[in-house]
Amino acid sequence: MKMQYQVVPHLCIGCRTCELACSFTHAQNGKPGRSRIYPLDAGHKEMWVPVVCLQCEDPACVKSCLVDAIKMNPTTGAYEINREVCVRCMACVAACPFGCSLFDQQHNEVIKCDLCGGDPACAHFCPTKALVYKPLP
Repeated sequence: MKMQYQVVPHLCIGCRTCELACSFTHAQNGKPGRSRIYPLDAGHKEMWVPVVCLQCEDPACVKSCLVDAIKMNPTTGAYEINREVCVRCMACVAACPFGCSLFDQQHNEVIKCDLCGGDPACAHFCPTKALVYKPLP
């Protein structure tokens, strides 16, 4: 069954629970990882927009990768970075028009949303359901 990750910005309250869930889900050696999602203040006191990889149909990050380290996971549909292949040139970070390829200094690696292997923690913990992972209609 194909799943769809959906962001509903008007439901986001900027609590940043998604960031915590992501950071702890991607912990390594007891150290939380950099969050692959971040809510941005949309310029209005109570308006936030969760920024997360859109898993683009024709991703700039994939096209820019010099060593072909970013591949689609056929099970989840997420574009994932192979850490063994990635040389940390940061071409994908520069190429992403949405700022969703990031560098995690704590773990010295380039990261992007991998949909937590098909079970995104951010969607589970979002108290307002601004992040939803559901079957495609």
